[in-house]
Amino acid sequence: MVLVDNHAGKDGAEDGNLVDFRGNPVDKSRTGGWLAAGLILGTELSERVCVMGISMNLVTYLVGDLHLPSSKSANIVTNFMGTLNLLGLLGGFLADAKLGRYLTVAIFASIAAVGVALLTLATSIPSMKPPECNPRKGGHCIEASGQQLALLYTALYILALGGGGIKSNVSGFGSDQFDSSDPKENKSMIYFFNRFYFCISLGSLFAVTVLVYLQDNVGRAWGYGISAGTMVLGVAVLIGGTTLYRFKKPQGSPLTIIWRVLLLAWRKRKLTYPSDPGFLNEYHNAKVPHTHMLRCLDKAAILDDSAAANEDSKSPWIVSTVTEVEEVKMVLKLIPIWSTCILFWTVYSQMNTFTIEQATFMIRKVGNFAVPAGSLSVFLFISILLFTSINERVIVRIARKITHNTQGITSLQRVGIGLLLSIVGMVASALVEKRRREHAIHHKFNISAFWLVPQFFIVGAGEAFAYVGQLEFFIREAPEGMKSMSTGLFLSTLSMGYFVSSLLVSIVQKATKGRWLKSNLNKGKLDLFYWLLAVLGVINFLIFIAFSMKHQYKVQNLSSIDDSAEELGNWKDLTLDNKEKKLEADEKVEA
Repeated sequence: MVLVDNHAGKDGAEDGNLVDFRGNPVDKSRTGGWLAAGLILGTELSERVCVMGISMNLVTYLVGDLHLPSSKSANIVTNFMGTLNLLGLLGGFLADAKLGRYLTVAIFASIAAVGVALLTLATSIPSMKPPECNPRKGGHCIEASGQQLALLYTALYILALGGGGIKSNVSGFGSDQFDSSDPKENKSMIYFFNRFYFCISLGSLFAVTVLVYLQDNVGRAWGYGISAGTMVLGVAVLIGGTTLYRFKKPQGSPLTIIWRVLLLAWRKRKLTYPSDPGFLNEYHNAKVPHTHMLRCLDKAAILDDSAAANEDSKSPWIVSTVTEVEEVKMVLKLIPIWSTCILFWTVYSQMNTFTIEQATFMIRKVGNFAVPAGSLSVFLFISILLFTSINERVIVRIARKITHNTQGITSLQRVGIGLLLSIVGMVASALVEKRRREHAIHHKFNISAFWLVPQFFIVGAGEAFAYVGQLEFFIREAPEGMKSMSTGLFLSTLSMGYFVSSLLVSIVQKATKGRWLKSNLNKGKLDLFYWLLAVLGVINFLIFIAFSMKHQYKVQNLSSIDDSAEELGNWKDLTLDNKEKKLEADEKVEA
């Protein structure tokens, strides 16, 4: 799973906001284009290799080498991934407000390289691990101490800081290398996002196959050391292309506007509403029509008598405009749908925690070759790629003929399909785990690890729908002045999904007194935990349906469709529908 920035280049060259490394207006013949974008893609490839190579196989190291309980190990992984996605908000804020995308990516990529280097040390120094043992043969295992875990935690969260900064800016910086006002470069931007997703997939597949194999069969130090070297190489390539890039000046973060409107509305909560909304600040010049929804926020646009006497009465920290207030309302209107998207990522997080742990209790041999447990997640990525292609080339076309809607299926319909598949995935996981445990206990033999393929495939198919549906929804429904908020909202659903997983594991551990989730899965009841997630998924889906039926889509005009196509490209790969709309719009411009 990936996240990319949605700050596409639309507002770059068109307003003269792009400069070269000396600060001069860009010369398109010498800067930007595919060479510059290709160097930036190298940084994203390095980030994928590092993060996926670590997260998809970390739980086996925590349980097998550090002798931590399965529940604690799963929480370490989910907290790490949740923090990484949450820190993407910080990276996006710094890039928008002060540093710009290039500096942010360069700084945070360097931080990520330090984090992976420290992780290499943490896994290669013998004193950082407890004595070896085999609990399945009745040996007494000593759990890693706090001192031994200190360096590991430090390395993981430094990597999370670096990865978050890269994640929220690298694709936006890549899109800045193309001028959307130029029809030729605008089409190249669409292909850039295709290749961007290719690099993401390539890095992920390399990580869960080659690197996971090295970690399990050669040594963690080798696997993580190669990741560290890849990240250093990515930073060097990025910096080496400095003279070739087009740089976008920071314009300020929309998070500041949201914070300011909420703060002013609170400060002015005791003021009375004006007799006519026309008295609100900049009412007649508003770019967004005034609404009566969340009327309490309107108070942020009231210019009271004390403020009117002030020379800086129109300062944004004294009074907001109606446009700013309405844009904040539009963002808040997305929160109900946002809340129902979280549980999908809670389900998804099981694919790189307990599912990988299941594989260690199963037969993983193909002939004489033992497949590493973490490498089984390759089926997850194959499923994502497969169903992404099927979704674009088959499902959208069939749905377009049935519904007579050029979009085929709406963004919320995509999300709904993803949520349903996540429920089916947990049911499949529970059934397979019950079968695995029964055979291990009653028949004294382990079943094949390839019984896990269905749950990988089903959840992967769910991501193909849910990922694009969620990001498309947040991009298209976000106000025009706050398009960057779409990445922030999407990042937070991933982050909250991982944190909710950690919370659920902790609650289940206490409620069942550790009977469900044990380090030795044969003595636990992991299948009941999967059934719990399936039941929560059904409840969440019903709530999602209720919210979806009440949601009114924002009216999309031609320009906003173009914007959405550019922004949606930052997902992974533009949907067929948006590609066609984009190309039709380009043809009109050329005509």
